[in-house]
Amino acid sequence: MSATVIVSSPAKEKDATGDIAVDLYPFIREYKGGHVERFLRSPFVPASEDAAGNRGVATKDVVIDKSTGVSARLFLASRATATAGERLPVIVYIHGGSFCTESAFCRTYNNYAKSLAARTGALVVSVEYRLAPEHPIPAAYDDAWAALQWVASLSDPWLADYADPERTFLAGDSAGGNIAYHTAVRASRDGCLMDIEGLVMVHPYFWGSERLASETVREDGVAMFPPDLVDRLWPFVTAGHAGNDDPRINPPAEEVASLTCRRMLVAVAEKDSMRDRGRQLAAHMRDCAWSGDDVTLVESEGEDHGFHLYNPLRATSKKLMESIVQFVN
Repeated sequence: MSATVIVSSPAKEKDATGDIAVDLYPFIREYKGGHVERFLRSPFVPASEDAAGNRGVATKDVVIDKSTGVSARLFLASRATATAGERLPVIVYIHGGSFCTESAFCRTYNNYAKSLAARTGALVVSVEYRLAPEHPIPAAYDDAWAALQWVASLSDPWLADYADPERTFLAGDSAGGNIAYHTAVRASRDGCLMDIEGLVMVHPYFWGSERLASETVREDGVAMFPPDLVDRLWPFVTAGHAGNDDPRINPPAEEVASLTCRRMLVAVAEKDSMRDRGRQLAAHMRDCAWSGDDVTLVESEGEDHGFHLYNPLRATSKKLMESIVQFVN
């Protein structure tokens, strides 16, 4: 899949289900009859515990909460388990997709999490959370919290045998970066059975009612997230209950200061409309009680939102992955 996404909507106004109610192409379209059409998605990939046939990484799917359906795919690299008794860092990974599309089980995120496990040597838990509009925010936040609590319980054999609870990381890209942040906030506020070693946010989905420099319309008119599209996304995924002044997408400084995780990495892309929100969050962290060494800002020149997912062999993608590997290890 190309990193360039066409942001103009096809000129159709109806399909067999009726008139369009909400058009957020290329992500999602909702019709007045209730039908939802998702565009930004990749094919389902089955799990496989055969590491030898899966590029050295075994995977399996688990159900975390039968009542809500929240589940996860676990990734365990064979090289990471080669040393008997060695405990591995755990990365609780939360996929992106504007809170309303994509999946932990799709090709895009299966491949990324597999690569993350292979490169870091960590046990990766990729969370399958409920999506808007069928399940508006805060369902995704609740599901991520349930997943973290499940990881902390060490009830799964892979977690019991290999996980090091003292080296737990929350990570995510785009909307997943936002969800990972709020999961860390909740762990700081409500407590968790394990401490959070680090928070990794790649091109995190934050916004606001007042424009920052990167949130203006680009001269070339081509962007993964045009500002006018982002303005409409958050009200949609919250079922109209919140606007772009919502602190959940524009965190107040006192909330940032409350985080108790030890370290943070924020990655931004030069052409991303959300770039300056990520920079601002990193700056807020440095203004708090954190030292400069505890906050890592990674900037990718010439790239747009989510480029690393669709072009993993690009030099900038490899550099970003290496920054995450170094942060985890």
